[in-house]
Amino acid sequence: MDLYEYQAKDLFAAHGVPVLPGSVAQTPDEARAIAEQLGQTVVVKAQVKTGGRGKAGGVKLAETPEETKAKAEAILGLDIKGHITRRVLVTPASDIAEEYYVSFLLDRANRTFLAMASAEGGMEIEQLAVERPEALAKIAVDPINGVDLAKAKEIVAAGKFPAEVADQVAEVLVQLWQTFVGEDATLVEVNPLVRDPQGKVIALDGKVTLDENASFRHPAHAELVDKQAEDPLEAKAKEKHLNYVKLDGQVGIIGNGAGLVMSTLDVVAYAGEKHGGVKPANFLDIGGGASAEVMANGLEIILGDPDVRSVFVNVFGGITACDAVANGIVQALQILGDEASKPLVVRLDGNNVVEGRRILAEANHPLVTVVDTMDNAADKAAELANAGV
Repeated sequence: MDLYEYQAKDLFAAHGVPVLPGSVAQTPDEARAIAEQLGQTVVVKAQVKTGGRGKAGGVKLAETPEETKAKAEAILGLDIKGHITRRVLVTPASDIAEEYYVSFLLDRANRTFLAMASAEGGMEIEQLAVERPEALAKIAVDPINGVDLAKAKEIVAAGKFPAEVADQVAEVLVQLWQTFVGEDATLVEVNPLVRDPQGKVIALDGKVTLDENASFRHPAHAELVDKQAEDPLEAKAKEKHLNYVKLDGQVGIIGNGAGLVMSTLDVVAYAGEKHGGVKPANFLDIGGGASAEVMANGLEIILGDPDVRSVFVNVFGGITACDAVANGIVQALQILGDEASKPLVVRLDGNNVVEGRRILAEANHPLVTVVDTMDNAADKAAELANAGV
């Protein structure tokens, strides 16, 4: 789960990372009230989960509360790379002497953690990595040993930070690491980390991505979910403990096992090229327990998507045998009743496949077409989706 800047900075502050005060506003009047409370020149910053806010007009300076209201009014509702601004952060303006970059992230390729640091912050870090890779230090972090002050100083030296801020940056890195591990994050990033004219180092911006697989350890993280921006189908699937991701196609996908579902997406996309360019509408992994209730929940989510024109149920029977899956499909259609109104293409293979196909044939449901192979089933689902235009 990606956090907004104000949420990231709240977590930073809770772990001792130095940040500026500020509050979030959803209306221009709220922004004015915050500026009055701060009593100084402020920055009004769009809260969207993407970069490039400044270039898009999403970051503005305001010298008075009335000007703050006007700037907030201009930013609220602004579309920044497809993200609609619903909140602004109002925070004191800061004079900047120098800008730096620091982050910790999960290094999946090497199965460890990685620190990145540079004395040249403020710009897009991807741009710096391409144009001047030598300016961005990358230091592996042992997951067991973590980042103590000695390791932080190693990172600071590699990042070529000025001597006058080296100790402060090292302390920030230790606190940032505590945020990273304490909140079960996969990314914590500060860009820019700044030195003000008085020599104080401050995290002026922040980005945090939390590992949702660890949410059971952090009940408070549920409050960080932006329900306004969350896709309603994904939210409903989450409530039912389903692994669902909404895509932009027309063929609903249900499978058991993430690998099989990913393969199904590819096969459907390929088949769709011959049938009007239809594409997969979602990723939905029902896991190993394809009971009637699980299947009904999955079908309910997918059939609730107005973009879906057909559904492809692709199951390889393993621990859960194909006859159990077939019974689940039949009972799920009974549970859904008239809510099930779109054609289903079912491909079963593996444990007890013959019995599974017999159950579906005996049920003879008018919406269900059983196809023997994955490729043929994908082709049929794409054909039905194209015909349902």
